[in-house]
Amino acid sequence: MSFKKNNGWQRLDNAAKIFPSNSTKRDTKVFRFCCELTEPVDPVLLQPALEATLESFPLYRAVLKRGLFWYYFEQSDLPATVQPELAAPCQPLYIKGQKNLLFAVTYYRCRINLEIYHALTDGTGAMNMLQLLVSHYLALRHPEDFPHGRAAIPYDASMAQRMDDSFYKYYSGRRHPRQKEPNACQISGSRLAENRIRVTEGVLSVRQLLDLAHQYDCTLTIFLTAVFLQATSWEIPQKALKKPVVASVPVNLRQYFHSQSARNFFGVINVGYDFLHGSDQLAAIIASLKADFARELTREKLEQRMDSFGALERNPFIKLVPLSLKDPVLHLAGWASGQKNTVAISNVGKVKLPPALQPYVRLFSVFVSTEKVQVCLCSCGDALTASFTSPFASTEIEKNFFRILTGMGAAVQLDCSTPDSWLLPPSPTGPEKEVP
Repeated sequence: MSFKKNNGWQRLDNAAKIFPSNSTKRDTKVFRFCCELTEPVDPVLLQPALEATLESFPLYRAVLKRGLFWYYFEQSDLPATVQPELAAPCQPLYIKGQKNLLFAVTYYRCRINLEIYHALTDGTGAMNMLQLLVSHYLALRHPEDFPHGRAAIPYDASMAQRMDDSFYKYYSGRRHPRQKEPNACQISGSRLAENRIRVTEGVLSVRQLLDLAHQYDCTLTIFLTAVFLQATSWEIPQKALKKPVVASVPVNLRQYFHSQSARNFFGVINVGYDFLHGSDQLAAIIASLKADFARELTREKLEQRMDSFGALERNPFIKLVPLSLKDPVLHLAGWASGQKNTVAISNVGKVKLPPALQPYVRLFSVFVSTEKVQVCLCSCGDALTASFTSPFASTEIEKNFFRILTGMGAAVQLDCSTPDSWLLPPSPTGPEKEVP
């Protein structure tokens, strides 16, 4: 369904509908994708590269509007202008009552940043856009190396495929029994002032991490989720561990259902561990997570979740409820969903660049606004970037995470604002409570 067919408007996909009602100054529902080049960015060339990129992503020129019953996208002619990075990351892009584009492109030294509002697209859609932007930019920056124009990125979807609402396409209409999930323990503590988030990034070797994961006969995602849960459990009071420590894990549904949509097409699973009754050793956590992932990551299970959310959207009564009444209900639903997990981990996966682009790119990274502690994983070549965002003043969980990995022999390069003492291995009985 295109803007042209709908006289300049476009409905939100099923996953996008909850974001406007749950966007706050504390959690803006904005995520940032970064590409760090091997040379400083030329903003004069980045602007035409952005304009060329947007020709392939017309939906991203839309603004978000309030209707009587639902939010919707409206086609706009607002200019998209490249800006230097001056503000704190993940600032609001959707502001009620204002007509704004839902993405922004900024630059800082060698980094090109794409920030995007989650109602517009998910991580896969944003990464496809950023790769195309980088490809256009490098063709302009180094025309001698790209005599035939930009290098082709591995995303050749047609315009119709990019605009596709895959949730609508794959909704089966079947009824499924409701699945109840227990509440998870929650992290508490002093928060940063002015609704800011702290960003901590570490760059690791994909090869080293895969070697460690293979020692436990598991995938990289399961291995790092287990490390994250263990690092988190060390900072939770014993009485709070009566509830499991649970990680929310977004799932790219394109891996299970054929889709090349540039819009949202993701699901979420919750995987956790009972530290009160189980061993706190990494091997035990991994064994439990392997069972959780195997149970949840099937087409049948993911389809059940899609159908459940799709049925709510299509409920005749809910359709007729005015948006002014839907907003508080959707906000409450978002809060209730947040009680089911403690932290979040998202593995965007491997960025596969054309060979012509590889000499100019150092790494990619991703991070998001959040009300919890969240880590996003993204790799390019042998460099895997683990980017933590947190609203809390304490950095103990992040420190524990990297110390566990360095204690197992993994090399970690932290950003310059992070103390080297973080890379000291943890004590055999758990974390050190004082930073050396």
